[in-house]
Amino acid sequence: MDALPPESPLEADIAARTDVYFKRTRAIVQRFGNARVTYAIFLRRPVVCAPKLMLDWLSAVSRQRGAEVSVELMHKEGTWVGAGDPILYLTGSFSHLADLETLLLQKLGAACVAAHNAYQMCLELPHIAFLAMEARHCAGAEMQEIMAYAAAVGGKAAQDEGAKGFVGNANDATAHYYGAPRGAGTMPHALIGYAGSTLRAAEMFHETYPDDNLTVLVDYFGQEVTDGLAVCRRFPELAAAGRMAVRLDTHGGRFLEGLDPATSYAVIERHAPGAIRRYRSDAELRHLVGTGVSAAAIWRMRDALDEAGFPKVRIIASSGFGVSKCRVMAEAKAPIDVVGTGSFIPNNWSETYATADIVAYDGVPRVKVGREFLLRDAGR
Repeated sequence: MDALPPESPLEADIAARTDVYFKRTRAIVQRFGNARVTYAIFLRRPVVCAPKLMLDWLSAVSRQRGAEVSVELMHKEGTWVGAGDPILYLTGSFSHLADLETLLLQKLGAACVAAHNAYQMCLELPHIAFLAMEARHCAGAEMQEIMAYAAAVGGKAAQDEGAKGFVGNANDATAHYYGAPRGAGTMPHALIGYAGSTLRAAEMFHETYPDDNLTVLVDYFGQEVTDGLAVCRRFPELAAAGRMAVRLDTHGGRFLEGLDPATSYAVIERHAPGAIRRYRSDAELRHLVGTGVSAAAIWRMRDALDEAGFPKVRIIASSGFGVSKCRVMAEAKAPIDVVGTGSFIPNNWSETYATADIVAYDGVPRVKVGREFLLRDAGR
């Protein structure tokens, strides 16, 4: 049986969201005779294999349709895949698979690219833990699920190479991908605006959640150092116990308190002179000594905490920590304890497009001209 009853929500969703030409192909195949086909699925750029969400969905549809699909996964989850290299082959009834292609590709491509990004980020900063904060940048719940899963896969791949990787995320729904019962986080800028001061927001948080560690956003009033130290002095026991962190999220329109171009260069010259004695692109210079959460800003905050007697207060950095920014931070030896980021979400969305081609009909190899590399015996 290849079709669910018309009233099935799953079948109705497939019919509504798949491309019409695939539905028409299915109807034609059902009229003129079914075939057993094999699909090869690949991406045009290097990725990290992240197929679970796609395969889970395919398995659910196949069970409800009473159809069997053979899956030959060519790369294990979390492993590197070259451009054009088939990630997997699917073999089954053409009338079952024809109308699933659109939705299968949606669930694979973006996950694999985001996993690759997350993997690279973690390898650039192997001694730093990452917190996934992608949810607010996603286009709905399904994308949120895909991106959280992808960061977990990429982070685990990096952990297998000795990095700390992604250790958690910021919401409960997808925390299970990181082996956690719930998401992590303390406060947004809105709470500080409500409280009227950074210190008061910290007091409110601690009074409400006295057993939790305290992480305080310190950029709301443009006084990262002043406000950060004020909170540390208000809660010296937490600071001494290593239960406090300041989160730097300074936006790109200004420098962290006390910095300007000259002082930013001086900070890096003092801590990581090699980082500024080589050619830098404009973007790399901004990450190093520019506005926002630069390497200089992080070093400035660390210096201020240490000089005030708070060496155990951690620094959490956020704001645009993609692969290139992580690389600059590594070169500057920026003293970050945790990076909070959703910047593994692909910037160039066209790179996330997965492609599927049928490479065999009833066991006979056949593929459109130019895609012969997808055939199972290609290159053998």
